[in-house]
Amino acid sequence: MDVFVSWSGGKDCCLACYRAIKSGHNVRYLSTMIMKDINRMHPHHFRPELIDLQAEAIGIPLMKRWAEVSEYKARFIDMLRDLKKEGITAGVFGDVSVGNSDSEEHINWIESVCQPAGIEIILPLWNQDRESLIRDVIDKGFEAVIIAADKKYLGPSWLGRKLDNELLGELKTRYNNSHDGKVGYYHTLILDGPIFKKRLHIAEADVVLQDPIWFLDITKIKCLTK
Repeated sequence: MDVFVSWSGGKDCCLACYRAIKSGHNVRYLSTMIMKDINRMHPHHFRPELIDLQAEAIGIPLMKRWAEVSEYKARFIDMLRDLKKEGITAGVFGDVSVGNSDSEEHINWIESVCQPAGIEIILPLWNQDRESLIRDVIDKGFEAVIIAADKKYLGPSWLGRKLDNELLGELKTRYNNSHDGKVGYYHTLILDGPIFKKRLHIAEADVVLQDPIWFLDITKIKCLTK
């Protein structure tokens, strides 16, 4: 099918995109929403130009929409209807269910925006455990770096760290030693990988606290040949 990928710039959407392509789908667009009040993408806190450059590095067109919090859902549905007019019949979402206490809420929201637009739903990562997904990201050669980390469990020292087997081992140790099964909240940015035609390089970034999350606020990023 001709599909779009709901895009955040992190490991889950990249892996979902990769799997959709390998399954034979034609990924024609990446799509993302930008919060109007801060001109950033929630919750990764990316600047719009960063996502533009990432889409350029991958070589798939990006469709962006801006919205206030109160109109987010309505604008998302509008975006899907525009994609439908372009011949898109399904959307690929990188949402996960295993270990996600909000999974039911997530799938209900996805259904609530896709159904009005007549868009089918593809969930390549659903019903798979987190460790196997992270291992697949690493084994497939995606270069992921931590760009957001919670204050309670992880802290600013995690920002900029590469998601590799060493870091996965540390996450597993944290999980095994945790009384509540929590290892900390974090987000990633993918800089390179098998779906990338070019690679990204972070040239300048600031460490900022948007309580309770620490962010790597990337102010300068370059798109380089591989």
